[in-house]
Amino acid sequence: MPISVLGEFLGTLVLILFGSGVVAAVLLERSKAKGAGWIVITTGWAFAVTLGIFTAKAFGAPGALNPVGPLADIVLGKGDAATNLAMIGGEVLGAFCGAALVWLHYLPHWKQTVDQEAKLAVFCTGPAIRVPVANMLSEMIGTFALVFIASSIARSNPGSAAEPPLVGLVVWAIGLSLGATTGYAINPARDFGPRLAHALLPIAGKGSSDWSYAWVPIVGPCVGGVLAAFAFKALPVVSP
Repeated sequence: MPISVLGEFLGTLVLILFGSGVVAAVLLERSKAKGAGWIVITTGWAFAVTLGIFTAKAFGAPGALNPVGPLADIVLGKGDAATNLAMIGGEVLGAFCGAALVWLHYLPHWKQTVDQEAKLAVFCTGPAIRVPVANMLSEMIGTFALVFIASSIARSNPGSAAEPPLVGLVVWAIGLSLGATTGYAINPARDFGPRLAHALLPIAGKGSSDWSYAWVPIVGPCVGGVLAAFAFKALPVVSP
């Protein structure tokens, strides 16, 4: 396995371990954090992104943790297409494994939790109001913001150790301001890998994995991310 793929695998695993982990803490019955709310969830995801990027970079990966990065590189003709595709596969697999660890960590709590929607929400996203076109638009806007601002951070602070927490801050802001409509997947691997884990793992009392909605957090982020990459490349660099 190329080191960049290993890094993306491990980084995305860490992302989901802490991201889905905080959702489980807030939603599952008998958890000491039960009912802690949206602020805790969005903060936990911001930390998860930061820790995941640090982990990925430690193993020689760019720290995208998100297929929209390698996909945008393929569309823009950057890097090796085979390596980019392998990184996408590593991210999806890492997300699946991270979700499996969350299931194991909260093992006694699944049986205690009757709400099947709450169990599913630990693994993947769902809309507050199910209007697929509007939901996809939300995911496009959120992912556009993520990719465009993260690219701006990378350009402004090349190679800086501050980049991971700054990207985590962006994800925190997206969660607080834009995330309440769809649960802000803004990452196809973050949604698809754990959704697949929900479908395959023997989770006590689970319901449907809601595959009819699964295309939204895949298509929306891919479109929004690629558009952001094109927009960022097209705009001129202005020196101070």
